[in-house]
Amino acid sequence: MKRIDQQTVQRILDTADIVEVVSDFVTLKRRGANYIGLCPFHNERTPSFSVSKSKGICKCFSCGKGGSAVNFIMELEQLTFNEALRYLAKKYNIPIEEKEETSEERQARTQRESLFAVNEFALGHFTRNLTDTADGRDIGLPYFRERGINDEMIAKFHLGYALNKSTALYDSAVGKGFNPDSLVTTGLVIKRDDGSVYDRFKGRVIYPVHTVSGRVVAFGGRTLRTDKTVAKYVNSPESDIYSKSNQLYGLFQAKQSIAKADNCILVEGYMDVISMHQIGICNVVASSGTSLTENQIRLLRRFSKNVTLIYDADPAGIKASLRGVKLLLAEGMTVRVLLLPEGDDPDTFAQSHTKEEVEAYIAANSQDFIRFITDILLKDAQNDPIRRAAVINDILAIISEIPDQIARSVHIEECSRIFGISQDVLVLQTGKMIANRIERLATARQNESAKATLPQDDEKPVKQDSGTSPAGAIVQAEKGNRQFLYPYEKAIAYYLVKYGVVSLEIGEDPADGSDSKTRETVVDIVADQMSNLGLEFTFDEFKALFEELKRIARDEWSDAYSAEEERQKDKYLQKLTAGRAEIAAEARSVDEITRKDKELELKCREEFTESMDGFASLYTIRLFSSHPDDRIRNVATDVLVQPHKLSKVHTKTSHIASEIERLSDLLVRNLLALQDAHIVEELRSIKAEMQRLTSSEDSVTFDEEVERKYMELIKRYAELISLRQRISKHLGERTITIS
Repeated sequence: MKRIDQQTVQRILDTADIVEVVSDFVTLKRRGANYIGLCPFHNERTPSFSVSKSKGICKCFSCGKGGSAVNFIMELEQLTFNEALRYLAKKYNIPIEEKEETSEERQARTQRESLFAVNEFALGHFTRNLTDTADGRDIGLPYFRERGINDEMIAKFHLGYALNKSTALYDSAVGKGFNPDSLVTTGLVIKRDDGSVYDRFKGRVIYPVHTVSGRVVAFGGRTLRTDKTVAKYVNSPESDIYSKSNQLYGLFQAKQSIAKADNCILVEGYMDVISMHQIGICNVVASSGTSLTENQIRLLRRFSKNVTLIYDADPAGIKASLRGVKLLLAEGMTVRVLLLPEGDDPDTFAQSHTKEEVEAYIAANSQDFIRFITDILLKDAQNDPIRRAAVINDILAIISEIPDQIARSVHIEECSRIFGISQDVLVLQTGKMIANRIERLATARQNESAKATLPQDDEKPVKQDSGTSPAGAIVQAEKGNRQFLYPYEKAIAYYLVKYGVVSLEIGEDPADGSDSKTRETVVDIVADQMSNLGLEFTFDEFKALFEELKRIARDEWSDAYSAEEERQKDKYLQKLTAGRAEIAAEARSVDEITRKDKELELKCREEFTESMDGFASLYTIRLFSSHPDDRIRNVATDVLVQPHKLSKVHTKTSHIASEIERLSDLLVRNLLALQDAHIVEELRSIKAEMQRLTSSEDSVTFDEEVERKYMELIKRYAELISLRQRISKHLGERTITIS
């Protein structure tokens, strides 16, 4: 593995479109200037995952996860920074310029990277076996042909063949330099007690399992032998990169079709998926013989809330799948069921019908799940009242999982009609079930909270100062709050991330009208003011961001600004030239030409200034939101995506001053707020020390010494109170209450 050249990294970051990247995994809908969808990182029913195209970042306002395109891929696919860059480079067809990896870098490879690498090698090994070896052409390929699978599907699903030799894959992989331990860990190779090894999938056709982004994490192998003592299917064991409860077979190939159709067809096996895709019905995935899990449902919900389950005519199998269906309904999914003709499964049904015929059959025969399962369960109950009551309770338990109240009511009404039971009785019973479940969940959460000891437990939320920046507020503090200074430092970090290299005019307008103002970048202003106020960042993530920003301003910003300035000047001159030509052609007098020329020049200058300010702001946003340092990247994401609302006072004014117009004032206010927070901390320390002195047993023995210390503390306390009073004048008396 090699190291990616820095210029290539920058090109990847410049090219990656956050909306395009996230859309590969989440169905997004436009909302104003941003996009919104269901969060892929946690279980939710109401969309709270926001994507900002202009800022190039995403953020979930429920679980807090997100970041740039790089950070999103890292978090979602559990990749390293370099792996995520390679993923994006591949997506945008960007050639990667690399440097040779050093021995130290080679040793630093993680176990996870090794497992992915060996799986990729195995994928190539199996697919080549199928077409490039005699056994593959004579044994493996004929099997797929007999099953009606064409070359297009073989390529689409990367189907392969494992040679019927004990160590064919092992020998090939080790010969290429792969670590034998990685082969064992992924399950590609099994190690016997005596230390010898053999290939797990030997003599089997291979079905690779991909993540939603297309990475190979596991394999399934089907034997071609008729010997019943041999397992028909074997699968990769779970590993650091593979958990069967987190994967759905075929989702990588089906995700776009699912989003387009707004429906996912769920089947059981590999061949069911492949055969459906082959006739052109591509919104199909498989649970691969396992019960549905919450994580699998969460994957589906990224692309559609509608699921159609296809069963063969086996009531026992349907009953066994009830748990997974309950989970689907509990997640707010709309579930329909299709029962195939007796003797058919999705594979055989697709092989014997056209796309149009299958689609017509699904449309005509799929049913709402509740109605379908009612018919299935009632067949067993017959006329036995006890079993009938149990069936009704089972069905109500399923209905109680549905989060939407209207949908629940419709199903209860239908049950009332079918069973001939009062709707009020069914509503009451369903309500009891819901209440019991809520109580159980609450009890479980209380137990978890009792066990957890979080350092943030005693934090108090920051109350926002309406109309100001994300941290223009001063908090009503709690005594002993260990995170007390955090929101104040975060406030400064917000401006550093968003405006770090933006230049502001400083100084006052002199009385004689001369211009004595100078321009300084925000980072320089903050550095100077913090030094003057005797302030420092106390949290490592803010320290790291501040130091990195100072380095960027010192080493990189000037060249980047000059290059952009030249580009904007060309645009400025082109607009000016074109505008003057238009004025000359339309104006009726010299005075009109002069007036319009001044207006044009002013407009072009304003646009030029806005463009440069915008470039300066986006420069740091883009750098920090895709920064390789996790601390810096996470801070940038966190501070940029906080929702802010203007107060009614601001929205009633004829002109709402933009944040950048008020930036100088906001910086001063937030720096003073941070200073005030430090003063509060010192005042609390002084009060604690004074209390200790007066209650100390030693005070009797060291009376004079205690009195001297006590008077010094009183003097310092008075100085700090006086300083707070001066600060409060600037902050409009909005200071921290000491408790």
